[in-house]
Amino acid sequence: MKKTLALLLCAVMLLTLFAACGGGTNSPAADSTNAGGNAGTTAGGNAGSGGEKTKLTAIFSKHPLTKSLSEMEWLTQIQENAGVEITWEEVSSDWDQKRPTLLASGDIPDLIFGLRAIRDEDIAQFPGLFQDLSELIDTHAPNVQTMFNEHPETKVIATQLDGKIYGLPKYQRFWPYTVTRQFINQQWLDNLGLSVPTNWDELYDVLVAFKEKDANGNGDPNDEIPMDWVPAIDTSAGFGFFHVTALLGGTGIQLSESADGFFVEDGVVKNYFLDERYKGLVEFLTKCYKAGLVNPEVFTQDYSKYQSVARGNGDTAAVGYTFGWEITDRVGNELAPQYSFLGSLKQNAASTVTPKWGYDYNVLNYDMNMVTMSAACKDKEAAMRFINEFYDPEVSLQVLFGSIGTNIEKSADGSYKILPPQDPAMDPGTWKWTSTWADHGAMYISDSLNVTLSVDMQSIAEQTAPMQAALDAVQAKDILPRTFIKLTLEDNNTLALVRPNVLMLAMTKWANWITGTEDVQTGWDQYLKDMEATGIADLTAIWQKYYDEYNK
Repeated sequence: MKKTLALLLCAVMLLTLFAACGGGTNSPAADSTNAGGNAGTTAGGNAGSGGEKTKLTAIFSKHPLTKSLSEMEWLTQIQENAGVEITWEEVSSDWDQKRPTLLASGDIPDLIFGLRAIRDEDIAQFPGLFQDLSELIDTHAPNVQTMFNEHPETKVIATQLDGKIYGLPKYQRFWPYTVTRQFINQQWLDNLGLSVPTNWDELYDVLVAFKEKDANGNGDPNDEIPMDWVPAIDTSAGFGFFHVTALLGGTGIQLSESADGFFVEDGVVKNYFLDERYKGLVEFLTKCYKAGLVNPEVFTQDYSKYQSVARGNGDTAAVGYTFGWEITDRVGNELAPQYSFLGSLKQNAASTVTPKWGYDYNVLNYDMNMVTMSAACKDKEAAMRFINEFYDPEVSLQVLFGSIGTNIEKSADGSYKILPPQDPAMDPGTWKWTSTWADHGAMYISDSLNVTLSVDMQSIAEQTAPMQAALDAVQAKDILPRTFIKLTLEDNNTLALVRPNVLMLAMTKWANWITGTEDVQTGWDQYLKDMEATGIADLTAIWQKYYDEYNK
């Protein structure tokens, strides 16, 4: 797969091809703070006249667990280094609802940071709102230039079709081929004398036993949640990571950047919202929901609630079968030993389909528009100096894992070690997301950095092993490489207009069908007609065109 990726990236660079858009994240609450704004004058002469710092405004669209920016030492230091004073707005609840109104107003802060906080279609829809960074990079961003030189594909991701750069990407380096894993409580299986399921039918029988037979053995037969998955992101983003649509891999559908349903099969771009196999998954989940096997809050809980419920009570687990990044991140340190890891489940025992699994390497290790600048920013040079600080490799390591000293140990030989959480009861994943910007940050993790990763990152290989056969079945031709695709203004406008309607219809029906509010059997044909009326065929044609160009 590494060789395949390398060849694909070479093809992208040789053809100067295009890049993609994606989903968002779910979260609670928003606040504003000034992180490090009262520090003294900067070293290196970057402060404004008379030693005063340049004042800038910024929004950071952050993860729900992330602490206040004012508590991050590395962020305070790079503001000092750049000679800037930032007034921050921290948004962790409803950025996808706020963003359209903010952009339409034309009055945006000097800088916007965050994972897909700004999308390519936003840049296309609001011409003149964002600053072209090309010349500023040449004169004030040597760290960004180094990233472009060492990983030219990052410049491909950043560059629009007109040759301008409105947003800068990230290169995260360490992340594996897939983000979503399946976990099942092995202790519950052992308590009930059950085997690990290998298909949906066996999974259903296991979930029924979890519900009816006091699987956790605490004497209460009603406190088990047999099945839980992360709530859908929202109607602007679609189905994200750790979602039960991962089961579509068992039907032979190859997911890759497929939050809005698009996937590739035999060189043809399709959308699983229109696929009979998707209908089959809906029918299976409707059956599970009707039997009381699914967390009834699965459509309404936020991500924090999703995580906290799985932590159970002491050594008594609450959830039997679920999805997540890594087991300690999902259920906590104490409960983690109870769980085992599943491969891709076939739809039924008779299926001869080769199971697939979601391929996420591109979207995990790269992403576009991690930071953008307002065209109205009054001191663009100062803003660019500040952006450049994020792309210093040592700073980037802290953007991802937290400050040196508390989260990272730096040795005399220049190597780094990611430290365990200061609170031994906290898992490494939660510690990372709590302590720093993590995956939501602009960064360049240089290949030259010698880093010993945290225990959870080291354990990912073991937890991925059961699905290795499904990952080995992934072929380059089945990957929709949207991370490396740039759309024209016209196609971006079509995407911006049609995609929300597609997702609104799909996600509304998804919830209604599974909860029994509507019947998928009687309503499927009309749903297909309604879906076609959204213009989904136009989006399919767009992605087919770019997929074909990419593969040339």
